[in-house]
Amino acid sequence: MNKNAAIIITGAAGFIGSCMVKFLNVNGYNNLVLVDAFGIGKKRQNWVSKKYVLLLERDIFFDWLDKNNPTIDLIIHLGARTDTTEFDYSIHEALNVIYSQKIWKFSVKNQIPLIYASSAATYGNGEHGYNDNHSVPFALKPLNPYGVSKNEFDKWAINQNDAPPFWAGLKFFNIYGPNEYHKARMASVIWHSFNQIKANGLVKLFKSHNPNYKDGQQLRDFVYVKDLVKVILWMAETGFQNSQFSSSSKSEFKLNSGIYNLGTGQARSFLDLAVATFRGLDLDPRIKFVDMPIDLRDKYQYFTEANMAKLTEAGYTIPFYSLEEGVDDYVRHYLATGKFY
Repeated sequence: MNKNAAIIITGAAGFIGSCMVKFLNVNGYNNLVLVDAFGIGKKRQNWVSKKYVLLLERDIFFDWLDKNNPTIDLIIHLGARTDTTEFDYSIHEALNVIYSQKIWKFSVKNQIPLIYASSAATYGNGEHGYNDNHSVPFALKPLNPYGVSKNEFDKWAINQNDAPPFWAGLKFFNIYGPNEYHKARMASVIWHSFNQIKANGLVKLFKSHNPNYKDGQQLRDFVYVKDLVKVILWMAETGFQNSQFSSSSKSEFKLNSGIYNLGTGQARSFLDLAVATFRGLDLDPRIKFVDMPIDLRDKYQYFTEANMAKLTEAGYTIPFYSLEEGVDDYVRHYLATGKFY
């Protein structure tokens, strides 16, 4: 993909979106159109120092496209309503389904490759496993409206007869890393742990309310955001190249359009996560277990682990940060210093 490629990034002021913009900048991509709600003051430091050509409020994005008919080479759609404690489905539907459908249709009409964010929240309690083949979404029962909305769009995308020249829906597992300062309750456990250590010298973790898991042994597939943006750029460059070739040549590429898991493929415990946070501060662990809020207990995933075979078979071979490596980098170079990526 040419370094002058015009790329739209939605959700560009948010946690993952702003890291994506930074990583594109680092790799020489500056012809970027950033889309988000930029009036949110807490997010300003996420985007203010980035390189781009235009900021667009998400509410006027489609009007701008209609009026300007810009030449766009790639869309990375990371904008979403991600609050898993918001139980009004219509709020999630508006941005995660309807808005995403409009982006898809624009991509189809203009033959623009599209990468969008799905979520491991689609997998619910994991009774159908964590496999990213295209039959699975139709059997899933997500545990909250956010997961439902992401799964509804995945199903809709899979069923479309008309598609972008290349598209990928990436099921993000538990992402952590810099630029999540604004997320408050929805920030990663590392962010909360760091602030608890600074305030009280200890970390509070939820007790288990599932007899199959001991306190602190709830397991998730934790992914460092720096790994996530590497995957997206690799997929964008590979998918973009793929989309430019004739159909007779596409068989040379293993990366096909579709749904892909984006985790590490290794579940780790919240206890491991908390211990790694202390280590990043060169402190001995002090951990207290507390009751999980009532409103989360029936909607809580006790285990997630991405089956990463599909991405590996597509040709992605870059190693992921280990949990200890990722948390150490995040704590030492960002949380402890207050820096942004």
